[in-house]
Amino acid sequence: MSNTFLPSEYPIVAAPMAGGATTVELAAAAGAAGAFPFLAAGYKTPDALHDEIFALRTGTSDFGVNLFVPGRPRVNRESFAGYARAITDEFRAYGLNPNPDPVDDDDAWGEKLALLREDPVAVVSLTFGLPPASEIALLKRAGSIVMATVTSPAEAREAEAAGVDALVVQGPGAGGHSATWDPDRRIADGSTADSLGAAAAASRLPLVAAGGVEAAADVQDLLANGAEAVAVGTLLLLTDEAGTSETHRRALASGEFDETVVTRVFTGRPARALRNGFVERHAHEEITAYPAVHHLTRELRKRAGAAGDQDRLHLWAGTGYRKARTEPVAQAIARLAEGL
Repeated sequence: MSNTFLPSEYPIVAAPMAGGATTVELAAAAGAAGAFPFLAAGYKTPDALHDEIFALRTGTSDFGVNLFVPGRPRVNRESFAGYARAITDEFRAYGLNPNPDPVDDDDAWGEKLALLREDPVAVVSLTFGLPPASEIALLKRAGSIVMATVTSPAEAREAEAAGVDALVVQGPGAGGHSATWDPDRRIADGSTADSLGAAAAASRLPLVAAGGVEAAADVQDLLANGAEAVAVGTLLLLTDEAGTSETHRRALASGEFDETVVTRVFTGRPARALRNGFVERHAHEEITAYPAVHHLTRELRKRAGAAGDQDRLHLWAGTGYRKARTEPVAQAIARLAEGL
């Protein structure tokens, strides 16, 4: 049984994966299997998030919601236009033209914050930064545990000072977007255990470890090294309940890709993905400009996914992607919980 502050049988968290991979079905199945489930609010409208919360509540009492914290726009318009020109041929493969004017948004932060105050969930986790302490306090007064995702000791200290209840410590091997608060930062190689130790030295808050988890032995090791729970994402991408696209699924299972790499080419923010042709062709041209680059490439990536084009799709994957299996979520959670 779990001794974690999260109300679940096992100290295992089904990590929120924005963009469609995390579904209500996945979260419900993870909760039923003994893990603590999350919904991913990123890229969703407030109405869509409301509907998912309502649907998950029909069978799951305790779960979390992950929010993208908006940052300050940091877009050099000349550099952005240059990047749009550099990837024009990729768009032309689908009869598209890239928009050289950057688009910005805050992922409906205010509306989602209001929703979670009015209809609170057990846990709210924050990614990409830290909102004002006053907004953290509002979520806590609504009854939610608030967790900040951190990638460095400095972030851990700042998050604790702002009043969060716990930290998600993301190691460099995590798939998808890095949670770093500094999108210009180079994500160096390293182990989640090292990141966990550094955060533990900087903060006294409860810690959830995330990134690079491949098997039950990794879960046990991270728990032994101070984590109260361990989050898994990539290992759930091929599960039956995941919303992972067929193109993404085939790439993960194909054996055709040799490694993952941290890249900004798809969204303008560092993210770990399988190294494919788009990454190779544009690695030397990438810029830091999130969410502008995300909006720039969104339609191209949508077309690529629909066409089965693994060469131009953002194939998010953590370093443990080879251990992902096509199976029910319950089997994946049971395998990770062995020995607990």
